[in-house]
Amino acid sequence: MKGKLDELGMEELNRTLRENKEELRKERFKGVTSKIDNPQKIKQLKKNIARILTLKSEYSLGIRTPKGK
Repeated sequence: MKGKLDELGMEELNRTLRENKEELRKERFKGVTSKIDNPQKIKQLKKNIARILTLKSEYSLGIRTPKGK
């Protein structure tokens, strides 16, 4: 997933960010109501969200250029 994020365009990054945030919300809710199957998934989702936000900020600052369409 890490290398794949660099190849995504801004629209795909935004879509992936929304999906990851929704999945994180569901996993947190599961943790409150019942037992979590994979506790590391929350940590992984948080890291993916942080990576996406970092890429978006680098694009907006001009450090990187988006490779997407």
